[in-house]
Amino acid sequence: MDPVHWFLDGREDTRSSYYLEDAATEFQIQGLELDWIGVTWDADLRRVPGGWQFHEFRGTKWNAVSDGGKLGNRQRYLLNAYRVLLTRARQGMVIFVPPGDPTDPTRRPDYYDQTYDYLAGLGLSLV
Repeated sequence: MDPVHWFLDGREDTRSSYYLEDAATEFQIQGLELDWIGVTWDADLRRVPGGWQFHEFRGTKWNAVSDGGKLGNRQRYLLNAYRVLLTRARQGMVIFVPPGDPTDPTRRPDYYDQTYDYLAGLGLSLV
């Protein structure tokens, strides 16, 4: 993603944000206020009974991010990435939580369902 084209070019340029061909990361939007934000909530941060689980995708599977039983640096880093993404919008935001796919072991529905239910329970309208 080239930030110059993504943020500044208009509807006629397929490299711009109008086309949603390229995603911007939390690093590329940190410090910016954007009119509209679309956030895809992946299985790296999962809601489970009693709190959150932290994961990273390495190789062919999800691995738990553990920092010795308490909220450690790697877990705080992941929470902060979502905080940045969720605090950039001035006018509106779309949060997309994938439905999961029971035939794909890396995208099992249980990775996403509880997070979706939690966010919906907060009163958010999710797609």
